[in-house]
Amino acid sequence: MSELEARLVETLLWLCNIPSPTGEERSIADAVLERVSRAPLAAPPRRHGDSIVVPVTRGTGGPRVALVGHLDVVRTTHEGPPRVEGDKLYGPGASDMKSGLALMLDLLEHGAREIAGCDLTLIFYAREEGPYADNELGRVLADDPEATAVDLAVCMEPSDNKLSLGASGSIHARLTFEGRTAHSARPWQGENAIHKAGPFLAELGAREPRTVVLDGLTYRTVTSVTLAEGGRGRNVIPDVFTLNLNHRFSPDTSIAEAQGDIEALVANRARIEWTDLSPSAPPHASHPLVVALREAGVAGVEAKQAWTDVARFAALSVPAVNWGPGVNAQAHQRNEWTSIALLVAGRAILGRFFEAIGRR
Repeated sequence: MSELEARLVETLLWLCNIPSPTGEERSIADAVLERVSRAPLAAPPRRHGDSIVVPVTRGTGGPRVALVGHLDVVRTTHEGPPRVEGDKLYGPGASDMKSGLALMLDLLEHGAREIAGCDLTLIFYAREEGPYADNELGRVLADDPEATAVDLAVCMEPSDNKLSLGASGSIHARLTFEGRTAHSARPWQGENAIHKAGPFLAELGAREPRTVVLDGLTYRTVTSVTLAEGGRGRNVIPDVFTLNLNHRFSPDTSIAEAQGDIEALVANRARIEWTDLSPSAPPHASHPLVVALREAGVAGVEAKQAWTDVARFAALSVPAVNWGPGVNAQAHQRNEWTSIALLVAGRAILGRFFEAIGRR
């Protein structure tokens, strides 16, 4: 095992051994703050709730870059403690996204030469895996001017070291179909709310994804029912039937336009309640710093067919991309693991990227 690999494994195990399910990030925020405070910094780190902004270098005259990673992990089942088995490192959040955090910490502690030519900011934040409104990155971007005073933000989401550009927007809406109760032996005396939803569900099931190509990347707009609830009893005609509708829309669409698409689809057949509104983000494929990251040896370039916090930066006109060493397919999995080889390769990519942009 090389010195670099040993360092990265040690740091990732350290992170995975600190429990940090969404809403319980205080301990890991305390530990990360204490650790980053020991490094040479341009200014003291600033804490916002359980989130931390770290001004690493300033006044270089080079590009201003933020590496951004969330501290929280989803609650999943893990059999045994964080550990290494061959190329796999097992632990809560090992892939999503403590592998990205490990690279951020290693660059801070061992990358002085690589980052010397740019102004680097690290942002560690809480509650990414929960509702949009609870995500502390929103608070950080609103309260800390340096968090948005950057030329590029790199969200260290697990992507197998691929550059995942843009982000699909996401809307969750509660649809309520209303009817009238009756005895199930005499259904004509009532109005079955579940049956009323039938034509809508049939239309939705036959609906094809809408595709759009932006910067050479294909994004798909898709709409799905993900939850359903209704019924009062086995012998009662239901008067209320509710569905959770999740609409994922491409980066060429605003939230208002996406809401209009849902309203047209529902066509007044149900009452709509908007429960979560998350904007999309453009890909920025031709941005010079994005090109530099691509040329640093990323494993590929793809469209991000999901929502991530790059959209928060996009809403503030800050270019942002998704890139990280975690194994994408392992995110939120039972016995989550990540590849140590990808971790080491990711650190090399990050070093080449900062060295390249620092020479410009």
